[in-house]
Amino acid sequence: MKCLALALLLCTQLHLLHGACFARVIKSGETHCQDQVDHTWHAIGSSWRNSECQDCSCGGCCDGFARPSNIPDDCTMELDKKECEYKVFKKNDPTQSCPVHGWVGG
Repeated sequence: MKCLALALLLCTQLHLLHGACFARVIKSGETHCQDQVDHTWHAIGSSWRNSECQDCSCGGCCDGFARPSNIPDDCTMELDKKECEYKVFKKNDPTQSCPVHGWVGG
């Protein structure tokens, strides 16, 4: 019963997850690793940015952008994967930008 209660509690917190970083274990003797998003191969010790705007090394990846955390209700946000930054704009007029009152990550 305690496990079920814990599982339900964790499920209620999913909205707080932003996937900022994750780590991978480099196995002894490996000379290259594969990016889990783009499936490209990279030499141990190298770093790169993948198509999901994550800054990576063979030891793991972190988001390479900051996420708006406090925007007005009449605004929305969209990740520009070419620039690796969030654009925040009016819901009814995408040409009009909105103020951001807080950022997370980056």
